Amino acid sequence: MTNAMKGAELARVLFSPESIVLVGTSNDLMKTAARPLQFIRRAGFAGRVFNVNPSRSEVQGEKSYSSISELPIVPDHAFILTSTEHAIEAVRECGKLGIPVATILASGFSESGEAGKAREELLREIAYANHIRLLGPSSIGLVNLWNNLTLTANAAFGEAGLPRGGIFCASHSGSLIGALTSRGRARGIGFHSLVSVGSETDLSIGEICEATLDDPTIDGYMLFLETTRNADSLRRFALAAAERGKPVVAYKLGRSEAAAELAVSHTGALAGEDDVADAFLRGCGIVRVDTFEGLLEALPLLKLMSTTVIQHRKPRVGVVTTTGGGAAMAVDQLGIRGVDVAPPSEETRRLLAHAGVEGGHGRILDLTLAGTRYEVMKGALDILLKAPEFDLILAVVGSSARNQPQLAVKPVIASMGVGQPLACFIVPDAPEALALLSEAGVPCFRTPESCGDVIAAAMKKQTPNWAMPGNISVGDSEQVMLNEAAAYGLFARYGIPHADFVVIDVSSPLPALPFAYPVVAKVLSTSISHKSDVGGVILDLKNNEELRSAIAAIRRNVESKVPGVEVGHVLVQRMENPVGEALIGIKRDNEIGPVIMVAAGGIYTEIYKDRSLRIAPVSLEVAREMIDEIRGFQTLKGYRNQPKGDLEALAQAVVAVSQLAISKDNPVLEAEINPMLVLTDGRGVIAVDALVTILGSS
Repeated sequence: MTNAMKGAELARVLFSPESIVLVGTSNDLMKTAARPLQFIRRAGFAGRVFNVNPSRSEVQGEKSYSSISELPIVPDHAFILTSTEHAIEAVRECGKLGIPVATILASGFSESGEAGKAREELLREIAYANHIRLLGPSSIGLVNLWNNLTLTANAAFGEAGLPRGGIFCASHSGSLIGALTSRGRARGIGFHSLVSVGSETDLSIGEICEATLDDPTIDGYMLFLETTRNADSLRRFALAAAERGKPVVAYKLGRSEAAAELAVSHTGALAGEDDVADAFLRGCGIVRVDTFEGLLEALPLLKLMSTTVIQHRKPRVGVVTTTGGGAAMAVDQLGIRGVDVAPPSEETRRLLAHAGVEGGHGRILDLTLAGTRYEVMKGALDILLKAPEFDLILAVVGSSARNQPQLAVKPVIASMGVGQPLACFIVPDAPEALALLSEAGVPCFRTPESCGDVIAAAMKKQTPNWAMPGNISVGDSEQVMLNEAAAYGLFARYGIPHADFVVIDVSSPLPALPFAYPVVAKVLSTSISHKSDVGGVILDLKNNEELRSAIAAIRRNVESKVPGVEVGHVLVQRMENPVGEALIGIKRDNEIGPVIMVAAGGIYTEIYKDRSLRIAPVSLEVAREMIDEIRGFQTLKGYRNQPKGDLEALAQAVVAVSQLAISKDNPVLEAEINPMLVLTDGRGVIAVDALVTILGSS
């Protein structure tokens, strides 16, 4: 349930209004509700500004109206600064007057318990009925530096002179937009607009950013995310941004693991909430950084590497430095993030020597004091940036960046655009050098941590998953777990092979098996997800006598450990001899939709958490990437003369399972094959256990 106004008109009334009204402006300059009028006047906003305060005819020396309905015109945008209860009525009054959008500062809605949720629902209903779009509640406002609109109560915007640029910043947290601009000011990093979305009762980060995409003065997006709610709108925005070549970087809270005790499958336990969010962001083409400093520093590098996607190998970085210790810190941070710091090739070393550049024989080209001379550093960069063995060159500058900032960074700035992407890490505290680099568009880093973070994130970004279907609505449904035989039947419809099996009635005589021993016997039930935990699986049965004894043991074990369950059937399956085991699973996230996971299978799955996640569906190429990311599968590539596994068949199975994840005919909540046996190369893969929970009609 949303209102109709979208796109360019939404962007206009939000960020380029011709008139605004401040509802609840305070005359006390120490109060939060007094700030927006002060900031707007100080910044020099050219549009008309009205104030509403029923207690005063004048606020801060300007006329004040007693109510919104008394305004002489219908403003484009209302900023509601009142208390929670009064904010609801103010929205109603704005809607009746025809104001198209209102920003709400007040909190006390969904974040404050059941009463707050009821207030938020009422607010949503009022907005919908009156055709008014809402920003917030708990929004500290928005800023457009290009037209001096400082429609915010954030104290950071009391300072004048923020540099303008092309970065659009959207944040769930209001205080963070002030933190980013204050840090950016010192670095000369310019912003276009900034917006605090609050609780997203109506307008979301995705919809707001999407509305601004065709603004030619915006060249990149910076997001601070607390959740991935409204994932569909975020997905639409990110894919549209990728089509336009506008990079998006995000810092998202929630790296710590959420508890997974209630997960039915291994997939549910391994694919925690933040893991799913991470796969979603990567699938959208959004680059996620781990450091707050990295959020501020990432976009220049992402712009340089907008078309670079490195697949099936580690990214390779060449490092040239004037300080060995400083470079070692950067190398360490890159290494722990899976980026290979590669040495120059013999041909590159020959070219360097011919140019009179001596840098030792190690992984790092260490110029020491000679590198402080322009011609030495510039000569080294000219050669390294054209060397085919590198994907990026990192120049690490030492103490000269502080003592002689212009001279220290001059060769780096002059080398931009020579060949491969170029970035710079400044080791000392050298704000002037960083500002010079930022002004020239050179990606530059203040700490080794943010340097490693941003370079690794940029070089590991994925091609957007254009096939992402969004979260398929399933309505009010109940969960139904299939038994193993039915699960095999569902997987078989998607071309996924399983080991031969028969279902045996435990009260009937043992039939002749259609396949040879040895076999495994398993309880067949729609209420037991982990059969081994209750003694419901017995392996390596070699004859009829052992099978009969196993069936009896399974009945005793399960019925004693799971009160109320009567074992009526067992599944008997031919045993296979694989060279490896894998897990393939899918999980439907409430916000994001279907996620597919590949992991090292068997009993070690949850111990080592060696897995790869993507948003479903995936292509065969992406499935191969996922398999390459699993450390446990390296032995299946013929490591130390071990037999090779059929990893291509495994990749094809991953693709097939991912198609099941988006099926509307078979709405799946969770599904898992564990283990999927990997046979020798050319013989395929075989499922020998299957767990499926579908959504049925309630």
